[in-house]
Amino acid sequence: MTYWLCITNRDNWEAVRKKNVWGVAKRHRNTIAKVKPGDKLVFYVKQERKNKEVLEPKIVGIFEVVSEPYPDSTKIFKSPPHLNETYPLRVKIKPVKLGELDFKPIIPKLSFITNKKRWSGHLMGKAMREIPEEDYKLIEGLL
Repeated sequence: MTYWLCITNRDNWEAVRKKNVWGVAKRHRNTIAKVKPGDKLVFYVKQERKNKEVLEPKIVGIFEVVSEPYPDSTKIFKSPPHLNETYPLRVKIKPVKLGELDFKPIIPKLSFITNKKRWSGHLMGKAMREIPEEDYKLIEGLL
């Protein structure tokens, strides 16, 4: 079993939660090709600004993969207008644990983040990344 951190925004997290599906852009095809049924996906929502308020990054749920990756271009996710991306490489998922966990306070305890000062570099430009089992267990225990 592999553990993955899935990086998304709040709008697309709502789609994930309601539809029980995770999708990534075509440029991430090599990453999602490694995802197998039984793998665990930990969902991370990025820091965002809504009006003048800063919404801090959070872990919002853990899901189990229940399908092989498959193509589907149905528009359920929002993408930046200039990209017009449907995130067509998808897996079906089922919830394991939902909740909210502030991300910044756990950074010192996460082994996959080696540079604690520039931690966002470990997530930037990625849709998902593999994380070690020890980090998964820490997150699951705190969620």
